[in-house]
Amino acid sequence: MSNVGMSRRKFTKTGAVAAAGFVLTAAHHRKVLGANDRVRIGCIGVANRGRQLIDAFGQHKDAEIVALCDVDRTALERANALVGGKAQLLGDFRKLLDARDIDAVVIATPDHWHALQMIAACRADKDVYVEKPLSKTLHEGRRMVEVARETKRVVQVGTQRRSNPLYAEAARYFQEGNIGKVTVCRGYWASNMWPDGMGKAAPSEPPATLDWDMWLGPRPKRPYQATIAPYKFRWWHLYSSQIANQGVHCLDAIRWFTGDLAPRRIAALGGRFAVDDDRTIPDTMEVTFECPTGRLIVFGVYEASGNPPLPPPAWVELRGTLGTALAADGMIEIVPERGGQFQDRKPRMKPATLKPADEAIAGKRNANLVLTARHARNFLDCIKTRERPNADVEIGHRSTSFSLLANIALATRSVLEWDAENQTILSPQAANEHLHYEYRKPWTLD
Repeated sequence: MSNVGMSRRKFTKTGAVAAAGFVLTAAHHRKVLGANDRVRIGCIGVANRGRQLIDAFGQHKDAEIVALCDVDRTALERANALVGGKAQLLGDFRKLLDARDIDAVVIATPDHWHALQMIAACRADKDVYVEKPLSKTLHEGRRMVEVARETKRVVQVGTQRRSNPLYAEAARYFQEGNIGKVTVCRGYWASNMWPDGMGKAAPSEPPATLDWDMWLGPRPKRPYQATIAPYKFRWWHLYSSQIANQGVHCLDAIRWFTGDLAPRRIAALGGRFAVDDDRTIPDTMEVTFECPTGRLIVFGVYEASGNPPLPPPAWVELRGTLGTALAADGMIEIVPERGGQFQDRKPRMKPATLKPADEAIAGKRNANLVLTARHARNFLDCIKTRERPNADVEIGHRSTSFSLLANIALATRSVLEWDAENQTILSPQAANEHLHYEYRKPWTLD
């Protein structure tokens, strides 16, 4: 069995073997789990979102978190406290993947690690819950889908709204034409970070608890900087972006509601217009996707102004010929359209409100946490049934692709023509250079 990154043989020769006291079973294949069996989980990346996922899986009695992995010992100790101090603590994810008595892994590392770790986990016979955005590049995302299918692994992507039954019903409602032909969809991320943003920091020695070289992984070697890790990597284009971090949620919901697979044209504008910090991504950005189905999808990143672009609590808007839908996690309001110029001014439909049947998330401020626990439940169930989960890897790849294409359009200052079937940029062809990047040795994408 091959592995991602260093070969397993080389990894063992360098002394990177299973940590002392970490029990590895002799079985060559993981047992088939029954409905009542406990799923043994290893978590890779346990700061911030990783701790939220530990809480989400901890709500299910058939989930047992037995191992935690992070490049920061402080994050490991904090996460271990959440599981009663009983987990095995590791600093290298490959040691965790060598454990044959782990059924599944949960990956909540920075974006540039997702592909390497997910592929390695699949090849190590683990099912995978991997946080959004699925990948850092489009090439990575397609390879992740291929390996998941080759290895027959269950892979759930952390777009937790895919486990919202309200949204499943809304998708059927919209695709049946109940608000007419939808021609424009909108979503936004707004947070006024002016004037200082995430701040500035000079390169320095990394904290003693942090394995900085391992944090960088396939990305170029560089000095540590406090405005990169922890958490702030999301404002550095080498590691993430806000249209990927925040935008994937909106774009995934819109794509689900409309049934769109992919855009055919992408145009993006933006820049660092107001915020003075260490970021390498825009503080203001707007992208327009044109879909083959005859609609525009607009997403804006507004980090120099924070007033809501849509009426709260809505975070996604669909504009149809009969009505406009304003979607929040716990409720969707339908506002009737009226005829415009030369048209009858009567309302074209009755007002409507879609609400979840069980009211579990309606009006709750912590709806995301509720949905994350449900998403974890769906993943656990699919491990046992071998069905594809609500946010299967292909779904995650297609939704993440929107954000990654937007970043390429902005970087190249061009309107992209995208061939979704062949996963290539038709025009300008030079933009295909942005579909992937060369990994720092010894890391490779298998």
